[in-house]
Amino acid sequence: MRFIFSIFCLSTLIGNSKAQENWPQFRGPSGDGHAESKNLPLTWSEKENIRWKTPIHDKGWSSPVIWGNQIWLTTAHEKYAANAPKENAQRKVPRPEFVEFYAVCIDRKTGKILHDLIVFKEENPDYCHSFNSYATPTPVVEAGRVFVHFGAHGTACLDTTTGKKLWEQRDLKCDHWRGPGSSPITDDKALFLTFDGYDQQYVAALDKNTGKILWKKDRLIKYTSNNGDLKKAYSTPTLVTIDGKPQLISPAAEATIAYDPANGNELWRIATGGMNQAAKPIVGHGLIYLTTGHSQGMIAMKEGSGGQIPSSQIAWKMIKNVPTRPSFLLQEDYIYMVSDNGFASCVNAKTGSQVWVERFNASFSASPIIAHNTIYIPDQEGTTQVFAATPEFKSLAKNKLDSGCMASPAVAGEAIFLRTKTHLYCIEKKS
Repeated sequence: MRFIFSIFCLSTLIGNSKAQENWPQFRGPSGDGHAESKNLPLTWSEKENIRWKTPIHDKGWSSPVIWGNQIWLTTAHEKYAANAPKENAQRKVPRPEFVEFYAVCIDRKTGKILHDLIVFKEENPDYCHSFNSYATPTPVVEAGRVFVHFGAHGTACLDTTTGKKLWEQRDLKCDHWRGPGSSPITDDKALFLTFDGYDQQYVAALDKNTGKILWKKDRLIKYTSNNGDLKKAYSTPTLVTIDGKPQLISPAAEATIAYDPANGNELWRIATGGMNQAAKPIVGHGLIYLTTGHSQGMIAMKEGSGGQIPSSQIAWKMIKNVPTRPSFLLQEDYIYMVSDNGFASCVNAKTGSQVWVERFNASFSASPIIAHNTIYIPDQEGTTQVFAATPEFKSLAKNKLDSGCMASPAVAGEAIFLRTKTHLYCIEKKS
């Protein structure tokens, strides 16, 4: 029987017997939004089940990551000229005089800020759309180190005790066109970064100990348009082992490519169509589930092939109600997802047949999490929808906070850590 697993999850479980206490990367220990906790709160408000609430300065959409008693996230301060024009449809209007890129560490028990560090300062940075932020990529944290990434603006490794910068890497460039969005992931040796920009598209691996470039591979996709705006993407890759071989599955615009994480050699690719790919791949039932960006939907492709994957390897596909930004959840025989414009749906993971669909009257950018068969997803206005992971839709709660959410939730112990546009919350049942 084929055994598929997240390399990062396995190394975390082996190295730390209290893995459920950590949330070390985007979408958690296994990179797929699953949490082990069984006693998370179902309801909360500004006055209910809030253990602490800490303001986070400036602007950043990165999700919180957790190791032990530390929570890390990033933010960015933008300085504009007094007479800067208002933003309009023209790119790079307005453009900041400079941006300061921060790493912030919060005490998990008290909400106290332990570190508030300027990692980089950049003058005349590339334009970032107001819907995005200069600090959207989620960090990766492990024992003693946190890796913070700001796309083409730079990557750094910090000592989690002192906040000292251990190394930085600022040689990897691209024009994100509307700001960075792809988050890094790691294995035991490397930090994997994605640069699908307007002008160039590639994937790179850095040595975790030094920040040196281990390999860099251009996408070499035959795009159907010369418009760089249709070549960019914001996806976070997935590390899995299939048939005993590790794979770095990395979606891009118009294609998804799998690489050997040790050297960057291409293992396979599949043409998908679509642009602005953002959702993270997941694997199960002998299938690899991929969204394909705007207007193209999602596909389930069969595992085990190499080279250029033919259409015959696609087990099923669907177009309607598929997210472009929020990632999806695989729970037993079902996939649960919420589209950008608020359609929640349950799909049979083996066949792609729709089981149910419900409409939430909201817009979503965050990815959902699941714990004890309960799904949580916050919207851009600050309401978190809570519903059951069952083949019949059942709403469990709607919880409103004062500000909206662009970041995905994190879980540690029996608490949910939720970042809004203004604060970080620790949400936990009152004793």
